[in-house]
Amino acid sequence: MVGLISALIIIPLIGALTLYAGPPRNTRSMAFVFNALSAFCALMLWQKFDTGAAAFQFVERHVWIPSIGAEYLVGIDGLSLLLVLLTSLIVPFAFLAQRMDRGAAALMLVMQSALYGTFTAQNFVLWFLFYEMSLVPAFLLIKIWGGENRDRAATKFFVYTFFGSIAMLLAFLGIYFVNGTFDFATLAGLGKTGLLPGKLAWLGFAGIFLGLAVKVPVFPFHTWLPDAYETAPTGVSMVLTGILSKMGVYGFVRLLLPLFPNEIKILGPWLLALAVCSIVFASLAAWAQSDLKRMVAYLSINHLGYCMLGLFAVTASPIVAAKIDTHAALSGVFMQIFNHGITAAALFYYVGLLEQRRGLRGINDFGGLMQRTPLLCGWMSVAMFSSLGLPGLNGFIGEFLIFKGSFAMAASFTAIAVIGLLVTAIAFARAMQALFSGPLAESCRAFPDLLRSEKLVVVPVTLLMFVIGIAPQFVFNIFNATVVQMAWLFS
Repeated sequence: MVGLISALIIIPLIGALTLYAGPPRNTRSMAFVFNALSAFCALMLWQKFDTGAAAFQFVERHVWIPSIGAEYLVGIDGLSLLLVLLTSLIVPFAFLAQRMDRGAAALMLVMQSALYGTFTAQNFVLWFLFYEMSLVPAFLLIKIWGGENRDRAATKFFVYTFFGSIAMLLAFLGIYFVNGTFDFATLAGLGKTGLLPGKLAWLGFAGIFLGLAVKVPVFPFHTWLPDAYETAPTGVSMVLTGILSKMGVYGFVRLLLPLFPNEIKILGPWLLALAVCSIVFASLAAWAQSDLKRMVAYLSINHLGYCMLGLFAVTASPIVAAKIDTHAALSGVFMQIFNHGITAAALFYYVGLLEQRRGLRGINDFGGLMQRTPLLCGWMSVAMFSSLGLPGLNGFIGEFLIFKGSFAMAASFTAIAVIGLLVTAIAFARAMQALFSGPLAESCRAFPDLLRSEKLVVVPVTLLMFVIGIAPQFVFNIFNATVVQMAWLFS
């Protein structure tokens, strides 16, 4: 009998085959049907999930390739469930953002299946299969349906991620030859005593770090991201920033930090410095952009830098923190993963709406929009304030907890990272002034305000931002037990 997790993975694949082989009409409706089925499975997992248990649940284990230690092994804990729910939110949101032909819609469903697999697989061979499976549709969606310079952006995206993946694969092959297993739980148990001898440990660490740092991305491995996000269609950019980037953060939590705790302690200041550079330099780059999509892309790097700051503060800082600070930092990272996915996807959606109306997306291509489209400006401002971390909105919770926990463990690095908050505020203030204020630009006089179909998308997403910002406990309940277990593992 197929379990809930396997059904979650299989349903989008069936949808992709149905879309590609079926008639070209009703593509969006058919895609939503399979998205609804996947979302139902995700909600069933949430409803049956024991929030008080830290162990993996709904585990499915089957023999696959015993000669190399590969198993079909899937299961979820609080972090996995959080990312499964995020995927179930963002993918239909992306389908609502733009109309796609059946080829693009089929590739989006394949990517959705790969994401579910990546967040639930507990054996490296299976995990790596899903991890790589997500890259192919992303590459094709940029290459075929992207905008100007799509060939260069798609090639850059593929080259960076391919070489990162090769480095990670070689590292895990070395780990397998020494330890004889690909099982994540078994390897995590061996991590503190050392998975690899001598200098091989540093090579293994470097290979996995490189593969994941490119995916997040962490400075200075980030240069593929602005080109890819700028060129990709709106819906694809939403999935790339909302979910695909979380694969890298998830990999750090699930693979690198438990397997190489000793190497991380030694490199602690350098890793914290990279996280701070991701926060500060990306926000400065966002401030300098004239293209709205590139601005949001750089701010995505900035916000994921907060996640890396929290993780490295917990695992790499020489200071032994109080339990409450460790829990705060890890809880903040998990909340930031979820909230950034929603907020960044919403920002790309609003940029897409502006581009549809104007045909351009430069900050200086607009002006005085508040006079013509007050609803669009108002709802977009909420998403900007959420990204900035305004209290009362979802973006505040994760950032506050990350800074609270990180200050106790890495005060100097965290103090420098606060500069990123200031520059982000300046970047958003500059954009809002250029877009919404001043005299109405002649080219914007015929702009329609939010259409009814757009309101049906915008209102639920914005209400979710307020609900999480005001009463976030229902999200915390998903991963509290996982945070406690990971805090003990990383201590």
